[in-house]
Amino acid sequence: MTPLRGWENFFVIVGSAAGALIGLQFVVMTLIANMPLSRSHAHAGNLFTTPTVVHFGAVLLLSAVVCAPWNEIDSVAVIWGLVGLVGVVYVVVVGRRLRLQTAYQAVLEDRLCHVVLPFAAYAMLAVSACAVNSYPRPGLFLVGAAVLLLLFIGIHNAWDIITYHVFVKGPEEKEAERHR
Repeated sequence: MTPLRGWENFFVIVGSAAGALIGLQFVVMTLIANMPLSRSHAHAGNLFTTPTVVHFGAVLLLSAVVCAPWNEIDSVAVIWGLVGLVGVVYVVVVGRRLRLQTAYQAVLEDRLCHVVLPFAAYAMLAVSACAVNSYPRPGLFLVGAAVLLLLFIGIHNAWDIITYHVFVKGPEEKEAERHR
């Protein structure tokens, strides 16, 4: 019996949530696409929205991979280990871009939710890939925790992006139009 047995429902639920949230993210971006943005705000928008879709995509990918009918856990561990390593590199790039952008002054919450927590989640994936051969059950719980963390980070970041556009950018643009 493979150690992955019994995890199917968890990953189906989490993967379905990630897929649905990716779709909602696209709908919201379509709805706010007509809002005029400066070049720096457009750059900041990409900085904040793209990682959210990447995190949801990683959750969807990992859920699909784990739900596939594998005979052994080794192949799956290699895949989620690679996702973890690529994710760590990606988060370092996002952190650098966050520091260099000028449209928005990043606060502690931004650094935590766009850099620190995603880095921790992807690092957990990489570590769990190494640990799963010796400790399959704890390794899979680590993967589950990382996937849930990425899902909740994505939910937080998507909400943060939407509220920024509705409550900050929306009123600023209306005020600017009144003065024209």
